[in-house]
Amino acid sequence: MPADRALRIVLAEDSVLLREGLIGLLGRFGHEVVAAVGDADALLDAVAEHGPDVVVTDVRMPPGFQDEGLHAAVRLREERPGLPVLVLSQYVQRSYAAELLDSGDGTGVGYLLKDRVGQVEQFVDALRDVAGGGTVVDPEVVRQLLRRRRDPLARLTAREREVLGLVAEGRSNGAIARELVVSEAAVGKHIGSILTKLDLPPADDVHRRVLAVLAYLRG
Repeated sequence: MPADRALRIVLAEDSVLLREGLIGLLGRFGHEVVAAVGDADALLDAVAEHGPDVVVTDVRMPPGFQDEGLHAAVRLREERPGLPVLVLSQYVQRSYAAELLDSGDGTGVGYLLKDRVGQVEQFVDALRDVAGGGTVVDPEVVRQLLRRRRDPLARLTAREREVLGLVAEGRSNGAIARELVVSEAAVGKHIGSILTKLDLPPADDVHRRVLAVLAYLRG
């Protein structure tokens, strides 16, 4: 997806203040919110009507304020496997992240904490990555996933764990190399070693690799 392409977005958020703030924020970056709704049923209708490039939705929405937004997102991805969806959550919920990551065809999906919206450029970059078919998982979710299962990770070196965390956040090999101040070739070797130690098959597609690692860690 061209970096300067304007996205058509359906936004679902029951908080009027946050919803209006997101509309303004996304507009400043040249994107268009074609529909902004406050409940899950309206989200389903808006996607059917507008056919957006990407959906941004809260997890908890009326009427029950449980996980209506998440279930709507999963349903949309089942019905439209290629539809990119970015879910915002107030708290880390591993089960929510797992259900979302398992939906659709495994591409174009993101799970972020609402706090990330305040980091404006990172949020917009994450939205564009998801719209382009990428996988973006909040770093705090990644940390909790890593803490959840320590035994398999005991086989990894400290550097490999560091690389795995960055991979699971959706970073490219180049971005990881810049972050760790090493060569891309070194990053590639670390990733190959990680996949071998975790009994995961090598994969050319970086997003499927992320999903495979997260699926293993959820396991």
